[in-house]
Amino acid sequence: MTALRLSLTQIALAAVLAASLSAQAQTAAAPAASAAAQAPLPAPDAEKQKIIDRILLVFHPEVGVLQAVQRPALDAMQQSNIALQTAHVPAEKKEKTLKDISTDVQKYIDTTTPIAVASAKKQTNPSVGPILAKNFTVEELRQLEAMLESPLKAKFEKLVPEMETAVGRKVQADIAAQVNQNVKAMTEAVGTKLRIAATAQ
Repeated sequence: MTALRLSLTQIALAAVLAASLSAQAQTAAAPAASAAAQAPLPAPDAEKQKIIDRILLVFHPEVGVLQAVQRPALDAMQQSNIALQTAHVPAEKKEKTLKDISTDVQKYIDTTTPIAVASAKKQTNPSVGPILAKNFTVEELRQLEAMLESPLKAKFEKLVPEMETAVGRKVQADIAAQVNQNVKAMTEAVGTKLRIAATAQ
């Protein structure tokens, strides 16, 4: 029983990691080549740098990077669930395997997130500062700072989750049945093809 559970876990994670690494390699190739060909921008002057420092206290472009670093964890759980479904693993065994996998996924989050946060703190200002300095005058940077620090902006942003939730609930109520039906059809179709491929070997 233990051997089977470990095997299912390893198979699911191996598939997820292989797909993730392949995708990351493909998406990183073009930007890396472009970055290598582009000359580095000059550092901001002292006046602009002071404003940029204040802007980066309220604007956090590194958030997207941190979300991307954590995305494989979500993908691992989702794809593992699909892999176990298509393999027709019994419900009890599936639940236990997913619990085992969640331990590995949480370990990835716990070990990778601090590394990404530390790197983001180190790289954000040197990366973003020259871009802001090149594209904005001192006066424009001051206006940008005022806009980002605006109480009205903060008030609006606090309402964003509530508005997104409201839309999400309405959309879910409107199309949940159709989406579930489509997901079921897709899962069954993928499962059939995987079983055919496995038995053909």
